Amino acid sequence: MMENSATMIAPLLLRNMVTSVFLYADKSLLNLAEKYKLLEMIRYLVISSFLFFLRLFPSLFPYNLRSQQSHDYTFKPPQKDSYVAASGVGDTGIARALSQLLSSVNDIPVSSRKYEIVRSLAERLIEENSRENIEALREVNRTVLSAAFSRTLCQLEAAMVELGQDGVGHDGAGPGPVQYRLNRVLRAVRSIGDGVWTRVVMGRKDVNRSGNSAEKLAAELLWLAQKLVACGFEEEAVEIWALASNLAWLSLLAEPRVQASLVKVSAFLFKQAKNVGLEMEETEEGNKESFRQTKMKMLTSWLPLLCRASNGTDVPVLSISERVELEKVLEETIEMLQQEEQEQVLSLWLHHFTYCPSSDWPNLHTSYARWCTTSRKLLYLL
Repeated sequence: MMENSATMIAPLLLRNMVTSVFLYADKSLLNLAEKYKLLEMIRYLVISSFLFFLRLFPSLFPYNLRSQQSHDYTFKPPQKDSYVAASGVGDTGIARALSQLLSSVNDIPVSSRKYEIVRSLAERLIEENSRENIEALREVNRTVLSAAFSRTLCQLEAAMVELGQDGVGHDGAGPGPVQYRLNRVLRAVRSIGDGVWTRVVMGRKDVNRSGNSAEKLAAELLWLAQKLVACGFEEEAVEIWALASNLAWLSLLAEPRVQASLVKVSAFLFKQAKNVGLEMEETEEGNKESFRQTKMKMLTSWLPLLCRASNGTDVPVLSISERVELEKVLEETIEMLQQEEQEQVLSLWLHHFTYCPSSDWPNLHTSYARWCTTSRKLLYLL
């Protein structure tokens, strides 16, 4: 048991360490890349090489990473040779039925006439469980929906890494001239990598054949988040979303339609986080402190996407009233953080807000000015 734990942790530590170093280096290189075309080309090569590395990395530790993936978002993937989806909620028939339905929703292409049938049946089971007002059925909804939300997060992250992104820039405005020329080379490299990946990872389910396109999975994330909240499990949905930092980073490289769905999920769950925080005002300090950290993780993970992907392809992802409401939610959430945490969040916001030419939202200048005023007063007290 100890040896298995060590072998499972080793690749995870290596992946996280490499990812952390890469993100730090990319942030430093971004400012220079805006000024020098050569550095811009080098940056694109580095990003694509990193995505290629992530694509090959699981093949080096096939068992360990599959095991670790189940721990990242606390779900247990089903066995390939079983038609009953594993839910991790015990062996009750209603739990297995709902889990199997939600798993099928992921797998069936949205173009199939069976998709709406299965999804409607899943919704009916969820609603009937809620109407019964029995704690055991409420727990079935909570556990199965949380597992489905987590599983879909993992599948979307894998789809975004596996399929690769032609638009590897960070501004969400499409490839520029340098990037376009470079992508012709990158596509050739990526096709070779795809061939290696297919040969190494035998038995891999094709993402497009199974219906698990990134756009479809992102839309299903919003649906599952709404179901979790409707059943009264908004705190759990917020906590899972806050931990999805890898997906948040990959979302900056995603196609606009995928980004649009993820912006909607983030906006929806930021509002739920505010409501949960208000409900915790009269609870013990431990829960309030833990949830404050959760909101901090949500801000640092998903605020860059809000800055860079709010315009959409044809129309804004959010309406004007939704934008105004979410800006207020973000300001109130930031105000509840400690002074050092506010600085970290607002510095992150200012960086992405400044260097994204296609968007001027969210405008958190009021929060930034308030933080500066407080910092000035603290200096007086020294």
